[in-house]
Amino acid sequence: MKRREFLKNTALLAVATGAPGVANAAGLIEKHVDANASDAIGQTPDQTSDGRLIVSAPMLQNYAETSMGVAFAVSDMANGYVVYGEKPDLSDGRKVMCGGYRTTDISDKVIQVRLTGLKPSTTYYYRIGADRISYKGGYNMKILGTEDDGRIYRFTSAGRKSKSHFCVINDTHVQWEPIRRAVEKIAALSPQCVVWNGDASNSEETIEAQMRIYLTPSIERRDYASEIPYLFCPGNHDSRGMANRHLERVWMYRQPEERNSRDWDLGRNFAVRMGDIAMIGLDTAEDKLDTNPIFAGLFNSKAYREAQVAWLRDALSQKEIASAPYLVAFCHIPLFDSDPTRNPGDVSPADKDPQYTTDFAMWQRTCAQMWTPLLEKARCQLIITAHQHCYRYDAPTKTRPWAQIVGGGPEMVTADSGEKLKEKPQLFPTVIEGEVVGKRLRMTIHNLRTGKVQETIEFKPR
Repeated sequence: MKRREFLKNTALLAVATGAPGVANAAGLIEKHVDANASDAIGQTPDQTSDGRLIVSAPMLQNYAETSMGVAFAVSDMANGYVVYGEKPDLSDGRKVMCGGYRTTDISDKVIQVRLTGLKPSTTYYYRIGADRISYKGGYNMKILGTEDDGRIYRFTSAGRKSKSHFCVINDTHVQWEPIRRAVEKIAALSPQCVVWNGDASNSEETIEAQMRIYLTPSIERRDYASEIPYLFCPGNHDSRGMANRHLERVWMYRQPEERNSRDWDLGRNFAVRMGDIAMIGLDTAEDKLDTNPIFAGLFNSKAYREAQVAWLRDALSQKEIASAPYLVAFCHIPLFDSDPTRNPGDVSPADKDPQYTTDFAMWQRTCAQMWTPLLEKARCQLIITAHQHCYRYDAPTKTRPWAQIVGGGPEMVTADSGEKLKEKPQLFPTVIEGEVVGKRLRMTIHNLRTGKVQETIEFKPR
């Protein structure tokens, strides 16, 4: 089943059945369905249920060697903080407030705290808290009380001495059953970090809808990212909708001091050393050209992709990245496809050409032309992508020295129907696991529909 047909049909199924976990998978931009349809589903019921101020477990964001982001949801005007230290009882705890140097942040939705100055490959313990605030103006504000989450969590920062073990999920599209299975599998595997490789959302118009995706998901394991940190490579759907234009309100950027001034707007890119693996995160942006009339000139993906070239060149030259035995890159839209009918994303001005089966990019030739020469020079062994909703492995060739893994999509019900499964056996959601075992990078593809290992691939050091 094609991507847009899946997104449209799940929306129709939700209308017919009232299923709450399916309605938010509607193709809100692909088929111009009412974008507000996801908002009702995206409300956070915990915010008004029992008067609690902190209404979510913490989420660890932007895993790095010397920093870590912590985000959590609140139900009222609040000023949040994190207490962290190296001792399990936090007797050495240091308190870090949300916001910057000049003022702390105040929010009635999401609290974000960025911990900086951490030591690489070090285990830290932490707890979260929030102050309920009465704010009636610049000279009329007070703290009404403080609420602490009683649990002490822990995380381990990235670094050369960290365990070389990661997982990847992608194209979850607010589908709770595949998300639940992915989270359970990740908990069992216990990696150092997870890369969410795009299209976590559909087209989100409110911050409440975004909060439900990342902070208060409709799954049992709400603390899924409280001790396993996440990295994020946005997909095309993750910039669609008014709220998604400001995703940083829910999923933070790195702090300004963590980025070169030239790269100010590249807060999603990452270059992280985790044990023997160097991890590079890129953003392929939209699957349609900026000139496509559907976006009315309100997207600027071309300049964004170009800006990442200089960032990538510098990232690959970093000592910690250059010296790693393995170099793995991540981005949402594939950078290669052998099928000549697949739209490469550079069909100007409106993405339409009868030789291609879609009027949007199924792979990104422009990004491949800009980025892969640098990755090849750095001897990148593997690029992990997503977007096509169908698992695939592209082995390296003489002309393309890097391999590509394309992660599967969220189609659980479709794949379970016999005819569709025969037609497209690779149609299943995945958890892609990477771990260095015996000086080899072993990639294990976990099929979330069957619960079995689909394929295992090994790579030698570069």
